[in-house]
Amino acid sequence: MDEQRARALLEAERAEVQSLLSQTQEAAEEDREQEGVTGDIADVAQPLTAEGMDDAIAENLRDRLDAIERALDRIAKGTYGKSVRSGTPIPDERLEADPAAELTVEEAAAER
Repeated sequence: MDEQRARALLEAERAEVQSLLSQTQEAAEEDREQEGVTGDIADVAQPLTAEGMDDAIAENLRDRLDAIERALDRIAKGTYGKSVRSGTPIPDERLEADPAAELTVEEAAAER
């Protein structure tokens, strides 16, 4: 994949993930503020459940941001598009689907 195209895809995704992370963190804060607030019929565990879900989503988004940053670093180093494990070229189709891919499909499947 062309480095310019890869960089554009990664930067666009980074902006989207950062926005989602910000929204998720705001939702988590709102859930924390709801702890202890009860109405006529309230499930006291609901804010804790929502908070836990928000935290899990935020962790996944931070992991994705890390993967995007590693991919941008590989572009800067000239190693983008190759498996970080074997150095095997990653097909353009895979990089189009996941510009931050670090492994070939076969390597990723073997890891599961």
